[in-house]
Amino acid sequence: MLPVAATPRALPAPTTPRAFSCACGRPVFFRNSECLACHRPLGYAALRGQLLALEPVRGGTWREAGVPARRAPRYARCANLDSAAACNWLLDATEMLAGLTLCRCCRLTRTVPDLSQPDAGLWWCRIEQAKRRLVSSLIGLKLPVLSKSEDVEHGLAFDLLLAPAEGPAVVTGHADGVITLDVSEADDANREARRHELGEPYRTLLGHLRHETGHYYWQRLVEPTDWLQPFRELFGDEREDYAQALQRHYANGAPADWGQRFVSAYASTHPWEDWAETWAHYLHLVDTLDTARSFGLDGERVELSYERFDGELVADADFLQLINSWMELTGVLNELSRSMGVSDFYPFVLSMPAVRKLHLVHRIVQAAGAPA
Repeated sequence: MLPVAATPRALPAPTTPRAFSCACGRPVFFRNSECLACHRPLGYAALRGQLLALEPVRGGTWREAGVPARRAPRYARCANLDSAAACNWLLDATEMLAGLTLCRCCRLTRTVPDLSQPDAGLWWCRIEQAKRRLVSSLIGLKLPVLSKSEDVEHGLAFDLLLAPAEGPAVVTGHADGVITLDVSEADDANREARRHELGEPYRTLLGHLRHETGHYYWQRLVEPTDWLQPFRELFGDEREDYAQALQRHYANGAPADWGQRFVSAYASTHPWEDWAETWAHYLHLVDTLDTARSFGLDGERVELSYERFDGELVADADFLQLINSWMELTGVLNELSRSMGVSDFYPFVLSMPAVRKLHLVHRIVQAAGAPA
């Protein structure tokens, strides 16, 4: 008698879906504003987490194709659709009634680069593509995402600045809800040169944006809350002089044993940077697994066995499934990258202290996104 195969475990549903289909049945992707098969317009409805095939409605609005007209919500396409940003997001009825013309992602951009400068339009487009990916994940995690124009005190804003030829240089960073980004980071050659100069294994636009939002959410979700003490127990005391910590890092580099305690060398600089790097890694992890699961892939189904993290590390079954799936999936993806002769997909090794920090980020995100 042949053995009965075990029933495969159902894949966890993605927090933010990444696999979509047009009304014609062909696959379409998160960045698309038009189906390449039937040329139907597409738009991303952020609160639904869906890329919709669209049909025009009288009055210049749109509805989801194939849905009966009486039940179909009305949408407007973002005013940045035809700009260099090439935004494919939609505004819902509430936003239209408020007289808004930019989607909830584009409203976060307070300052756009000087588009008269060479390549500025291309670089702005690349940054906005990365920002849409970021913001869709934040919305999917049910984190607060409002622009400064909507919430002056607690909102978020992006200033995308391009340094003039005569200087001064733009410094990427965060201050009280305003994220400043050096637009030249969107130049692949320039960014790669900086990565090599700083000895970093990984440097991307999306990584920058995720890191800087980590600083923003630390101010929102940690500093004024009961999470501050658990943060200090794992990450250290953020009241350490930040300027001195930066000077020490750039003068001496990371400690030799940084890999045993931190997710990256830069995380060893100061507790704030440790948090921001860990936050960025958590968003890397969640979004990549969401994408894999959206297409029917899962780390636990690959033919690769790691020594799994278990309950002795953290007593949280959902998080352990998340982190173990991540380790197994990235192990395979790294091998696929090597097969193409390119850098590793995920050039990091997670120590147990780093995983504990990721678990605290996970707990804080889950608490922030839970119903009141």
